Amino acid sequence: MTRRLLAVLAALVLAGSLAGCSGDAVGSSDGDQGYVAGKGIITSVDPADREAPGPVSGTTLDGRETSLDDYRGKVVVLNVWGSWCPPCRAEAPMLAAAARDLRDKGVVFLGINSRNPERAGPKAYEQRFKIPYDSLYDPTGRTLLAFRGTLPANAIPSTVVVDADGRVAGSVIGTVTRTTLYDLVEDAKA
Repeated sequence: MTRRLLAVLAALVLAGSLAGCSGDAVGSSDGDQGYVAGKGIITSVDPADREAPGPVSGTTLDGRETSLDDYRGKVVVLNVWGSWCPPCRAEAPMLAAAARDLRDKGVVFLGINSRNPERAGPKAYEQRFKIPYDSLYDPTGRTLLAFRGTLPANAIPSTVVVDADGRVAGSVIGTVTRTTLYDLVEDAKA
């Protein structure tokens, strides 16, 4: 009886975690998933209308201090992710490949690991997907407040592209595709 009860509970937990990232739209949440799953809402900002985000800084998963200001003069792709998030895992290989491909073109990637209560899961995620860039460790989601007006504070995954002047050039709320990412990077360079 105990094994059967444990099996049923395990199945329910698995089903709940798989459904966790399946919200339909920004702003929709059943309250259980702890974040907003987006539909891939894409925003490109005209250069005349771009604004700098609030301060983006902190400690990386490897314990080093870094800041968005450290990358001034380069286009920066910021990807918000959690190791527990299936859409984040789905886009990780493309982001890793894009980071390698765009590095020689002056584009820098920086992750923001959000809502992981410990570092072991995110570090394993980075190893599994061979992530070639640093990620800020942000277990409380505080860093996302810098993007108020650009991203909902709990939108995971999300991607923000910042131009060489440190201003938000575009964003995707939800999973980003390779084509969209490269288009936003080109827009940021213009």
